[in-house]
Amino acid sequence: MKEVLAGVVAIVSKEAVQHQGITLTMEGIVNLQLSSKSVGVFEAFYNSVKPIQLITSNIEVVKQGKVPGGKTEIPFEFPLHTKGNKVLYETYHGVFVNIQYTLRCDMKRSLLAKDLSKTCEFMVHSLPQKTKLQPTPVDFTITPETLQNVRERSLLPKFLIRGHLDATNCVITKPLTGELVVESSDVAIKSIELQLVRVETCGCAEGYARDATEIQNIQIAEGDVCHSLPIPIYMVFPRLFTCPTLETINFKVEFEVNVVIVLHDEHLITENFPLKLCRA
Repeated sequence: MKEVLAGVVAIVSKEAVQHQGITLTMEGIVNLQLSSKSVGVFEAFYNSVKPIQLITSNIEVVKQGKVPGGKTEIPFEFPLHTKGNKVLYETYHGVFVNIQYTLRCDMKRSLLAKDLSKTCEFMVHSLPQKTKLQPTPVDFTITPETLQNVRERSLLPKFLIRGHLDATNCVITKPLTGELVVESSDVAIKSIELQLVRVETCGCAEGYARDATEIQNIQIAEGDVCHSLPIPIYMVFPRLFTCPTLETINFKVEFEVNVVIVLHDEHLITENFPLKLCRA
């Protein structure tokens, strides 16, 4: 069954309005953008990073005539049909990938009067996954020995942090949960944070530009926490800035979460976990 976009065009005016016709235009577009560090590296991108049109449709709601004074409501209905084998990806506002669906209403008027136009965004959700999602819990232990990208490991203070995430295969409408325990630390802890990151990839045959940017950062503990005390991990996925993990020929949208421990001597300890988001 195909879904429809339905509603009413509401026109409010003190007196009757003469017009040359009222139209509605529905559009779904993926806008891809290059980060500044990628510009110049992939000159060929300028040809491939054109907007991808997912859906477009136009209807005339009212023919030329007059709208009476007061409030007039004109119902409309748009079937959400895509052309060919195109898929309606879920609404997503990113930095280098943007998936947006808009509805624009235009009222044409005579030469002496200005045309009226109003645009609004509508949300598209992808279909829920048919298969039952199996939870994928992850246990982690962070010590100086487990850290990567460390220059002077011998200079690091001693610490032992354990924890788990209840799932890294996540339902987008449910929070990311788990817990973290500081077993021991030679240096006082300043802060413990959860950082949600989007990894956006735009590409073509000539190469791919991959950029990671922060979506949100939530502090789950402040100050030198009690040792051996479980600290809950709880993060809600923000609706517009996340979507089910997406992989297409031209672009990818993936997500990760970082557990960040800031020590009082300004050492930053980060543990990274790739996430797979879906709608169930």
